[in-house]
Amino acid sequence: MAQEALSAAGSVSLWDLFWQAGLIVKLVMIGLLVASIWSWAIIIDKSMRFGAFRRQLNKFESHFWSGQSLEELYHTLSERRTSGMGALFVAAMREWKKSFEKGARSPIGLQQRIEKAMDVTLAREMDGLESRLGFLATVGSAAPFVGLFGTVIGIMTSFQAIAGSQQTSLAVVAPGIAEALLATAIGLVAAIPAVVAYNKLSSDAGKLGMRLEAFADEFSAILSRQIDEKLTQR
Repeated sequence: MAQEALSAAGSVSLWDLFWQAGLIVKLVMIGLLVASIWSWAIIIDKSMRFGAFRRQLNKFESHFWSGQSLEELYHTLSERRTSGMGALFVAAMREWKKSFEKGARSPIGLQQRIEKAMDVTLAREMDGLESRLGFLATVGSAAPFVGLFGTVIGIMTSFQAIAGSQQTSLAVVAPGIAEALLATAIGLVAAIPAVVAYNKLSSDAGKLGMRLEAFADEFSAILSRQIDEKLTQR
């Protein structure tokens, strides 16, 4: 009897377990699967975007330090949509040009306006880098507990089956236990990649942000020297 039950249980596929599960457990499994698929979509998209962003930073730095004049570089970048260091550069140069066109006389005020323009742009760039990472953190922390909720429901189903049949055989408790374990497994499948990816992508976003901040500080110092020279010549 026990061997027949084990044989029957062994022939049940994951798809059969899903369809045999109760409504609540099915909803839990579907929610976790959707969260897992969306997490992987974010992971792949962010990995590709970070790679492209990193190459863009390297390309801009090579142009910036190539000896090309700031005016020429600004004229080239201002005609198209920029991001990263290019966006910081354009924001600072735009404030620089507007201020001198209006006859700026206070170097301190001009420097503060340039730094504020770069700070706003930097915050916008960081928001773009860190967008949707919060979803990965949420899935990584919540998915195991959602799976545990499905597990509890599955075990309750097993106890109800025992109470209804007055038997404790494997054939009676196996369906509920199986769907409970499946819900736990799906919760872990959703959570583990999300946690690992969140830690990796958050670290990458922080490193890219540090490069942007370093460029902003360095370019601010360059413009500060330019401001002193221009105002001294007046």
